[in-house]
Amino acid sequence: MRWIQRLRMAMLMLFRRNSETARLDQEMQFHLDQQISENIAGGMAPAEARSAALRTFGNPTLLHDQARSTWSWNWLEKFARDIRYGARTLRRSPGFAIVAVLVMALGIGATTSLFTIVRAVLLKPLPFHDPNNLVMVYEHFHNFELGDGFNVVAPGDFHDWRAHTNGYQDMAAWRDYGFNLAGEHAELPEVVQAAGGSWNLFPLLGIQMAHGRSFTPEEDQVGANHVVLLTWNIFQRRFAGDASIIGKQVRLDSNPYTVTGVLPASFTYPDARTQVWVPYAQTLNARQYDAHDNHQSHVIARLKPGVTAASALEQVSALQYQLHLANASKPVAESAVSRPMIDDVVLDIKTPLTVLFCAVGCMLLIACLNVSNLFVARSAARRKEIAVRGALGGTRLALIREQMTESLLICAAGGVLGLAISALTTRWLATHWTTLPRAEIVRMDTTVLAFSMGLVVLTALLAGLLPAISATGKMTFGLLQESSRSVGGSTSRATMRKTLLAVEIALTVILLFSAGLLFKSFMHLRTTDLGCVTDRVLTIKYGLPENQYNTREKVVAFHESLLEKVRRLPGVTSAALVSTPPGGGYEGDDVFTIPEHPPAASVLQDDAIYRSADPEYFKVMQIPLISGRVFTDQERLTRDHYLVVSKKFADQYFSRDNPIGRHIRVSWDTPEPENYEIIGVVGDTVYDVAEPIKPTMYFPVLSGLPNQVSSSTIMVRTAGDPLLLSVPVQKQVAALDPSLPVYDVLTMQQILGKTTASQSFSATLTLAFALLSLLLAAIGLYGVLSYLIAQRITEIGIRIALGAQRSQVLRLVLFDGLRPVFLGLLIGLAGGAVAGTLIRSILFGTSPYDPVVFAAMIGSLLLTAVAACAIPAIRALKIDPMQALRTE
Repeated sequence: MRWIQRLRMAMLMLFRRNSETARLDQEMQFHLDQQISENIAGGMAPAEARSAALRTFGNPTLLHDQARSTWSWNWLEKFARDIRYGARTLRRSPGFAIVAVLVMALGIGATTSLFTIVRAVLLKPLPFHDPNNLVMVYEHFHNFELGDGFNVVAPGDFHDWRAHTNGYQDMAAWRDYGFNLAGEHAELPEVVQAAGGSWNLFPLLGIQMAHGRSFTPEEDQVGANHVVLLTWNIFQRRFAGDASIIGKQVRLDSNPYTVTGVLPASFTYPDARTQVWVPYAQTLNARQYDAHDNHQSHVIARLKPGVTAASALEQVSALQYQLHLANASKPVAESAVSRPMIDDVVLDIKTPLTVLFCAVGCMLLIACLNVSNLFVARSAARRKEIAVRGALGGTRLALIREQMTESLLICAAGGVLGLAISALTTRWLATHWTTLPRAEIVRMDTTVLAFSMGLVVLTALLAGLLPAISATGKMTFGLLQESSRSVGGSTSRATMRKTLLAVEIALTVILLFSAGLLFKSFMHLRTTDLGCVTDRVLTIKYGLPENQYNTREKVVAFHESLLEKVRRLPGVTSAALVSTPPGGGYEGDDVFTIPEHPPAASVLQDDAIYRSADPEYFKVMQIPLISGRVFTDQERLTRDHYLVVSKKFADQYFSRDNPIGRHIRVSWDTPEPENYEIIGVVGDTVYDVAEPIKPTMYFPVLSGLPNQVSSSTIMVRTAGDPLLLSVPVQKQVAALDPSLPVYDVLTMQQILGKTTASQSFSATLTLAFALLSLLLAAIGLYGVLSYLIAQRITEIGIRIALGAQRSQVLRLVLFDGLRPVFLGLLIGLAGGAVAGTLIRSILFGTSPYDPVVFAAMIGSLLLTAVAACAIPAIRALKIDPMQALRTE
C-alpha cells in the first residue's frame, strides 16, 4: 500500500508543513549534536569539536534546503512567497495599484454582466421537454418585400399541415389575444395580455400544470364552453395563490370563463406579460378558423426521432404549394420555412446582444492593455531592482513568476470588485431592459462565478505576461553597468509601451465608431416624422366587450358620449378616436380588390393596413388632407361604406388615376365582400418608426360594427402636460362604464420612446462602454507619458540647460505622446469601417461609413488625447535644469 503512504506524506506536507519543518530542523540538530559529542569523546575541545562536526556534516542551511526540495507542494510554497512579495511591492505603489484595480474591475464587471445576460437569454435551453427538437414553422411568400420572410400562419394552413404531413411528432398553434378581466365579485377590472393555444400545445412542450389541468380537444372548438388557464404571475398577483380558484369563473370581456388550471412559475412563454391562456379555436370565428388567408398564428412543431428539420419542412412546403395553387387569388404563401424555437424567442435581441458583448469584450481588452502598459512603464523604474535580483541568483522564470503574481493580485482584486459591480448592474439591466426576453431567468450562479474566475486568470496573463518577459530580458542585467548619470530608459521598452498604446487606441476607435453609428441610428428613429402632431397628445386605449356592446347603436353611443365628456374637460383643446395611433404598431391588414380595375383570377389580391377613425381625427392629429374630404357625422351606422386612404395607398394603387369616387371591395369576415367608396386622400403616417410606410385604409369608427370598431384609442390634445389629464379622462370612461378598464395610457412621445426602447437601450449601453474605453485610453496615455517624462527628466534638463526653448520641449513631449495616438487612429479607422459593415443590419437611416460619425469620433479622441498628454507635458516645462541634472 505504498500509495497510501505517499498520500499520507503528501497530506502531512500540505497541512502540517510548519511542524514538519520544525521536525526536520530538530533531526538535523540531533545528528550535528551527536557528531559533536563523538568528537569531544575523541579528545577535542568543544569549539574544535563543533568546527570538525560542521566540516563533516556540511552546511546545515544547504542541507536543509536540499531536504525540503524533495517535499511535495513546493510550488505552493513558492506561490505563497510570490504572493507576499507581490503584495509588498504593490503596497509601495498604492496609486498604481488602485488605478490598475479599478480599471480591471470595470472591465471584468462589465464583461461578467453581459455574459450573465447572454448565457441566460441566448445559451440556456428553453424550459421545455427536449427543447432542441422544437422548431417554429412559418409561411413564406416568395415575392414578399417586407419583413424577414417568416410570415405568421393562417389557421386553415395549420390544420392542413397537422392533418396531412408526418414529419413531426405533433404541431401546435397559438396566437396573441387580449381581454378585459373582471371577477365574479366586483373585483377591479383590468386589461390582460392573453394568448390562444391549441389543446395540444402544453403536452407538446412537456408542461405540467401547477394546479388543475390543461385544455381538452372538445374545449378547443369554435363555440365550445369557455375555459381559461392562468399563468403563475396572475395566479399569485390577483388570486393570492389560492388553488380553490380552479373550477370557478372569471369574466373575460364580460363572458364567464371557467378556470381549469394554473401554469407553473417557469412557464413565461411567449413572454412574461402574458397573463391568461384560452383555447385557440375560441379566439376565432368559424370563417377565420378555416381561412387560408388570415395570417395570425404561430406554429410550434416537434421533430420525430431520426427526422431532420429539412426533410420535415419539405413535406410542409410541398403541401403549402398545393394550398397556394388552390387559392391563387388570395394571399396564401407558396412554401414554408422553419427555425429552432430558441432562435425564434431571441430573434429581436440576438444581434444587439452580440454587438454589446463584442463591445464589452473590446473594453476588457482595452483595460488589459491599459494595465499592461502601466506595468511596462512601471518596470522601467524598477529595472535596476530586477537586475540586482537576477544577479543574486534569481532565475528569469522566478522573476517572471513574481511579476505575474503582481498581475494576478491586481486582477483578482479587480475581479472581486467587478463581481460586486456585476451583481448590481445585472439586476438593473434585467429590470430596466424592457424588451429583453427571458429576463426572469437572468441571475448570477456558479457558472457565472467560474466564468469570472476564468476572466481573472485570462486578464492576468494578458496584462502581465508581456511586461514580465520584457522586464527580465538579457539586456536587463547590463543595467548594473550603467552609469548613475545615464539618460532615458530602454528604447525597446519605450517602443513596446507605444505599441501597446497604439493597439489600445485602435480598439477604442472601433468601439467609439460603432457606438456613434448606433446612437445616430437611434436618433434617426427617435426623430422620425410620424406624419402627425406628437406634442401634448395623450392616448388611452379601451375595448368594448362585444357581448355587452352587441349592436351598432350601443357602440356608437359609447364612443360619442366619451368624446363629448372628454372635450368638455378643462385643459383639453380637442379629442378624437382612432383604432391604433400612429407609431402604435401594425395591428393588422386586409386584402381588397378594386372593382374599376379587376385583377386576373390568378393575380394575388392587394393588401393594406386598416384603421377606423372618427370625423375629427385627421384635424386633431394634423394629418393633412391632400384631396377629397374626410368623414362627417353622416358616415355612421349603416351609412358607413366610405373610406379615406393614405397618400401611399393612392400612389401605389392609383398611380395614374384620381382615386376619389373609386371603390374598393373588402372581404372582412363576412360571407360576401363589401364595396367602399373612396372619399378622400390624407397624408401618410408611420405605424412603426423602424419600418417603411405602408398603404393605409381608414374606415368610419361611427359605423359601430362591434367586431371592427369596439377597440379604440382616444386621442386627446391638451394645452399643457397631457399626463395631468390622464386621470380625469379615465374617470370619464368609468362614469360611462365602471367595469370597463383602460390600458396603454401614454403620450405620443412615450409611444415613440416605447417603439425605440430596444434601440435606445443597446445604443446607450454601447456608447457607455465606448466612453469608458475612451476614459481608460486617456488614463493609459496619461500614465505612460508621465512615466516617460519621469525617465527623461535628466534629458529634458540637459536640453533646457543647453538653451532649448520650453515651447520646443512642449512640442517634443506632446509629439512623443500623440505619435501612438495617430498610429492607433489610422488602424482604428480601418477597423471601424469593418465594424460598421458588420452592424449594418441594425442601423436605421445611417450609413455604416457615416462621415459625421467619423469626424465626431476622431475629434473626441484627439481632444481626449491632447488633454491626457497636456498635464505631463506642462509638468515637463516646470523642470529645473539644475535639479534635473542632480537627479540619479
